[in-house]
Formats: sequence, structure tokens, C-alpha cells
Amino acid sequence: MCGLTGFLRAAPCAAEEQLAVLGRMTDAIEHRGPDDAGHWSDGAAGIFLGHRRLSIVDLSPAGHQPMRSASGRYLIVYNGEIYNHLQLRAQLPADLPWRGHSDTETLLAGFDAWGIRGTTERLIGMFAFAVWDRQAATLTLARDRIGEKPLYYGWQGRGRDAVFLFGSELKALRAHPAFVGVVNRDALALQMRHNYIPAPYSIYEGIAKLPPGSLLRLAHGQREPVIEAYWSVARAVELGMADPFIGTPEEAVDALEHLLKDAVHAQMAADVPLGAFLSGGVDSSTVVALMQRQSVQPVKTFSIGFHEAGFNEAHHAKAVAQHLGTDHTELYVSAEQVRDVIARMPLVYDEPFSDSSQLPTFLVAQLARQHVTVSLSGDAGDELFCGYDRYSITARTWKLMNATPLAMRRMAAKGLTAVRASTWSRLADGAARVLPPPMRIPNVGDKLHKGAYALQCQSLDALYLRLVSHWDDPASMVIGATEPRTVLTAPDERFVKLDGIQRMMALDMLSYLPDDILVKVDRAAMSVSLETRVPFLDHRVVELAWRLPLSFKLREGTTKWALRQVLYRYVPKTLIERPKMGFGVPIGDWLRGPLRGWAENLLDAARLRRDGYFDSDMVRQRWDEHLSGRRNWQYHLWDVLMFQSWHEEQERGIERGLGRSAVPRYAARA
Repeated sequence: MCGLTGFLRAAPCAAEEQLAVLGRMTDAIEHRGPDDAGHWSDGAAGIFLGHRRLSIVDLSPAGHQPMRSASGRYLIVYNGEIYNHLQLRAQLPADLPWRGHSDTETLLAGFDAWGIRGTTERLIGMFAFAVWDRQAATLTLARDRIGEKPLYYGWQGRGRDAVFLFGSELKALRAHPAFVGVVNRDALALQMRHNYIPAPYSIYEGIAKLPPGSLLRLAHGQREPVIEAYWSVARAVELGMADPFIGTPEEAVDALEHLLKDAVHAQMAADVPLGAFLSGGVDSSTVVALMQRQSVQPVKTFSIGFHEAGFNEAHHAKAVAQHLGTDHTELYVSAEQVRDVIARMPLVYDEPFSDSSQLPTFLVAQLARQHVTVSLSGDAGDELFCGYDRYSITARTWKLMNATPLAMRRMAAKGLTAVRASTWSRLADGAARVLPPPMRIPNVGDKLHKGAYALQCQSLDALYLRLVSHWDDPASMVIGATEPRTVLTAPDERFVKLDGIQRMMALDMLSYLPDDILVKVDRAAMSVSLETRVPFLDHRVVELAWRLPLSFKLREGTTKWALRQVLYRYVPKTLIERPKMGFGVPIGDWLRGPLRGWAENLLDAARLRRDGYFDSDMVRQRWDEHLSGRRNWQYHLWDVLMFQSWHEEQERGIERGLGRSAVPRYAARA
């Protein structure tokens, strides 16, 4: 895993004067690759490529990048891992003069033999790369199928000074003097709704994220890049529905186990220490169980624990680790330790990002990096195997709602919101005293008010959008914004025929997974120079999962049924079965307590008006309601706070005279 960057100028230039700029861009992402740096340029063609290397496979100088193909035609900078690259080598001419055993060299040999698209379609792995074709004078950018690895791009500047920038993180692009950095208010509205900015949008005008499964081509002298998909989730869903798995549930479990074992085995390949995150849940436990079964020594596993019982899963992870015999490390962190990393988030995530589980994710990555350089994770199990309760809850809710006339639902909603949320919660808390703990529901008033708004939805898709949204109408509170269309508001036509639950799963695969979960893990881990790998995102696993009938995933009320059966072959059911717990922190309570001063400064009404991004009255109303306890607006406020914190960091960098390229190191490498 590494970091890449570069630029293509509209006009030829003297390479020497641009190399210093390229150096600053490359240095800005040193954390993604602290082991080596490389640069290549062709001033006559206007192309400049930079790379930072985190050495994982082939630690020798033979893995140095930028790397040239044997034919001399292609130059590449690349971030990721190709797990089947040795199998691809076996398919290439036997007389090739290999210099080393890196997957980068395999990619280049593939380009010479099969072309860029032909090679990319053969890859099993996670990757983002930039390739310069010297013969065709064409730049190609590529991103892996699901979006594990990031890649930003866009034109900045005008006329002969125009430059096409690209890189693994926005830090690299900001280091170029042509970078403008105007906040995209429409994208900010999306962040207020989702807590992340979905591709292809970014926080900056003129800068985009390359969609997963895509190739971008830009010929020298061309202004508009051509983007094409070589693989897509929508197509995988469509093919899976057209060719369902034919066999018994037991045969499906066998097929899934076989494929997962192969994916895990491939992703354990490394020339550096390797381990895994372990929460003790179904997904991470399955990955660790399959790792340990195929390892000759105890697998290194890592968990973060919290002293607050409602947020702690560390003891579950420890029990699973003891059963499997892993070399387990856990770290119990205090609320103060978690809060201390908040100030680092704008630097880690590079654009506003407000999934509060970013905090423990950073801490567990920091813990793992003290012992290993690569860590596997169990991400994507929920999206592939129907693990989120919200899928079935939304489907059941819509079935009941749809049987009730809209006019009656609107009357019920009016009645629910006529009573303050705090009053509902107070009444519910009084009744809860006579109920057993599992039946007690926190923040009843907030849930009833949110449910009241949901009652007015006229389709399942609208209901799901409402339930996964933070600010319901973000364009009304982001000044000057028009909320763009996304896959959630304009879903792929191929999803129309899907069962409601399957449609929600597919939408999450296209949005929540790549733009929230994978961003959260990649930036947190790479900020401390840790490579993460996700076996569930081997595209063969994804394709098999979409062939499995829904009844093999959600079975008699049990989520992830087929995946659980694989796990129970290695771990007793009693160690796993328990209510699902998110990887979160008590942000709501902290905002009323130890974070109140920090938040008050960022949410100051005069400051909000001066910055001019948010309707200050709307934000302050929710802040006041939250402080008083009348409502719990923790997620809405965290969205605003993470933007304000990010914006403050940008301004601070400019004031220091460092420009937008300011990238202080915030985590020492182990």
C-alpha cells in the first residue's frame, strides 16, 4: 500500500522547475509510504508522476516506483495489492526479464501483453494507479472494483497554465500552486445528509473522486477525460439475480467457506508482519478464524476496549481470540484518550467526514501499527450478507405504512410531533423502570419524532433515505447549496426489480460501503502507515454473495445466516450470539460535557455567520435543544462540527503561510 500523485500540464514545460512542485505533492502523503519516494517526469509531454512507498511485497529496490514497463511504453505509480499477481505472471510469456517479484512489475508486464483494460479486468485485489502511455501520450487512472483505494482528480488553472491534478489524497493536490480550493457547497449538503461525501463529489469545486470500478483516460491536449466502467456493483447484482445459486443451504455454506478461505489466504501474502482487527463480531471473527486455520503460527489480533459498558466489545473479542489461539493485543482507552484524537481528524480524513466511529478506528489502527504493517479487517460482511437490522426493520415498517392511507399517516405524524421529544422520552423512561433491561429503549422521543417524519414517505426508497439521513433537508441549512442527485435519490434502474431488502443492500454497496466504511478505514490506517485488507471484497466473494438467495442470508430472523454457519465451524455459537453493537463513542453525552467548550467555539453564532456556510439560527437551535436535553442532535451537530473543524484547519494552514499543503505529521511510525 502506497500513495501516488502527479499532474499533466496543458502545455509543455521545463521539467526542472516543476519537479520541486511534484516533490511537495509527494511529501504531503509521506504517511502513506514512509519507506521510499520516487519521481518521474517528461516536460515535453507535460506529465509528472510521484510516489511514496510502503514496502509490503518485494522490499528490495526492484519495487521502486515510478516503474517503467520492459517495453519502455508504460510508466506507473500504483497504490494497493494485487493478490493474484503470481498467477498472472504464470500466464505471461516465460522469457520475460523479471527484475523482482513485486505486483507492480506484474501490472506493467500485463499492460504490454493485454493492454491496460485487459489487465485490469484480470486483477483480484485493491488498487488505484496512474499510468502514462508514452506511445499514445495518454494518462490512465484506475480504481479497484469496490473502492478500497482512493483516487482524486481534476483540472485547476486556466489556459496554458491549466493542470490536471491527481492523487491518493487531497493533501497532495493542495500542494500544487494551481490548486484553488473553493468549497463545493453542494457536496457539503451531501455531507450534512450522509456524514460523508459520496463519489464522484469532493469537498472542492473542480475536484472529483474516480468512481470504483472505473478507468479514466486523458490524452495530451484533451480537456475532458473519458471515464468507463470495467466492473460495477449494479452489474454484479444483475448477474447474480439472473444466475442464482442452485443448491442446498449446506452446499451454499460449503461454497462460501471455500471461496473465503481462498480470499483470506491470498490476502495473507506479505513480506512484513501481518495481523487482523478483531471485534468479536461475526465478520472479523470469520476472517480471523480462516487466517488462523491457514497459519503455522498464532495470528496477531487487535482490539480496542472502552470502560463504558454500552460501547465495549473487547471482552467478546478476547474470548474469540482465546478460543482460536491468536496472539491477541487489546488496549482499553479512556474517554479522554478518544477525545484527544478529535483534533487530528481533519488531517487524517482530508475532507469533512463525520462518522464518529472514525475515532476508535484510528485508535485501533494506531495500536496495530505498533506490531504489524498489514492488518486484515471484516468490513463489508453486513452489506453482502444482510447484517444490518435496518434492512428488515425498514422493510417491515414500509409494509405496515403502505397498508395505511397517507392522509392517516400524516395525521399520526402531526400527533406525535405535537408532543416534545423530551416529554416522550421522560414518559418512556418512567415506564422503563418496570421493564427488563433488554426492553428498554433509549431516546424514545427522538425515535418517535424521526418516525413521525418517516410516516410521510411515499415509497420504500424514500423511507430508507429518510432513515439513513442526518439532516433531512440539508440544502435548507447549507447556504447557497443545491443537493446533487446520488444513487440513493436516483437508484439504478436495474434495482427496481429487487426485493426491498436486497435493494437497500445494493444501495449500501454503492454508497455507504465505499464512501463511509472504506474511507474511514483507509485514511485512519494509512495515517499511521498501516495497510488494511478486506477479504470480503474479493470480487469473487461479492459475486457469489449476490447469487445466494436472500433466504440464505436472512433466515428465520437470523442475519448473515450463511456467513454464521461458516464461522460456527471454527468458533462456538455461544461466543458469537449477542445483540449487535456499533463501533461508536458517546458523542451526544460528550457534547453536553467535556466537549462542550470545544463545540461552543466552533458553533458560535457570530462565527457561523462570518464563515457563511450554514444557517446559524438553524444550527444554534439544535445546539440549544441538545444542551438542554430536549432532543438528541448528536449526529446532526457532529456533521457541522467536523466541517467547522476541517475548515478551521484549512484556514490555520493558510495563516501559517504554509498554504493548503500544510500536512503536519500526527502519528509517529512504529
